[in-house]
Amino acid sequence: MDAQLTFTPADDGLWEQYDQLATRAYGHPISDITHLREHAVLHVATRGNRVVAGGLGLLLDQYFGGNPVPSACLGDGCVAPEERGEHLATGMTAARLRPLIERGAAISTISTSSTGYARHLGWEAPTQVLAWNVATDDLKRSFSDTDFEVQHELTNEAEALQRRLARHWNGPLHRPTWWNRWKHGESNLTTYRFGRPGRPTAGLLSLNTQRHERHGVNLTVHDFWADGQPTAAAMLSFLGRHNTRARTTTFRRGALPPYPTLLHGLRHHRTTADAWHPWMLRILNLPTAIQSRGWPTDITTAIPMEIENDAGGANQWLLTIKSGTAEITPTRATPWVTLTRRQLAVWYAGGYRSATSARMAGVYATSEEALTSLVRSTTQHEPWLPDHF
Repeated sequence: MDAQLTFTPADDGLWEQYDQLATRAYGHPISDITHLREHAVLHVATRGNRVVAGGLGLLLDQYFGGNPVPSACLGDGCVAPEERGEHLATGMTAARLRPLIERGAAISTISTSSTGYARHLGWEAPTQVLAWNVATDDLKRSFSDTDFEVQHELTNEAEALQRRLARHWNGPLHRPTWWNRWKHGESNLTTYRFGRPGRPTAGLLSLNTQRHERHGVNLTVHDFWADGQPTAAAMLSFLGRHNTRARTTTFRRGALPPYPTLLHGLRHHRTTADAWHPWMLRILNLPTAIQSRGWPTDITTAIPMEIENDAGGANQWLLTIKSGTAEITPTRATPWVTLTRRQLAVWYAGGYRSATSARMAGVYATSEEALTSLVRSTTQHEPWLPDHF
């Protein structure tokens, strides 16, 4: 491989070359490379006149603590099979992030099966990601009909509900106006709205069906947004009505929120869960990430911290939280808590649900009180990313 490697933004010709490379590298066409061309940034690596690697980047907001935080969302990345093993992904990732950081990205999210490579570069998984399968007959028997009305098609009101509910978790995207058009077209989604008569929309359910090889359909849920337990139960009851056509209801990876409505409602717990590669988070600009995020209004604290930097060293910071806001500034005070880059990302997303889980992840603290205070500051909302890019 004598030709020099160059990282560059893609022009029209390089977009087409990368589309062909991705089809070869993945083993099947990647339709998003075409569908997202209007919205994404594509950087590629070229050797001579050949595209040998690349990936898409989207600048989107993700909710943390109820506030939108600008995020560099990386997707559809690949390296040519003949170039693998040359550590090309590291330089390619830096090139993909650079323009998004320049546009204000404070954090970055990636979903990859190569979790070791992502961890090496500073990303970490805040939570596990599961796909759930449940017998549709079990939904039919376990969740009874209610006084909710079901209406077909997505509306502006339903989109507003989704954005409002997304703020209750750490990780969901603030979906831009083009998002639902893209997803409905890509996955052939059918959307239903749920609400009591004369009341606003309280639930949003999107699903698709594919013909089963023998009888009926395979039913997959892509979106499941409910404003409370009664609404969620009504949505599960509605899915149960598909029992004559769909033997199993599948909740696509990450689609089912991590609340216990399904667990507590089933008469017989015969579900199966399939583990998928997780979404992973990295902090790009620590002061901006801290200031942008939402914080509990009932916490007032100041915690000296030592945090690993991108160069492999460490810096001392003072985290100050008061009245629902926070800032982090350089300090010379002796640190109470020490975090690696990866531990920082998990803490930021509320992935450590207790001081015990933080300790078992290797987080060092001088006292239980300091660690408990730090963990509590980000656990008001649970980590969940139902969006795929």
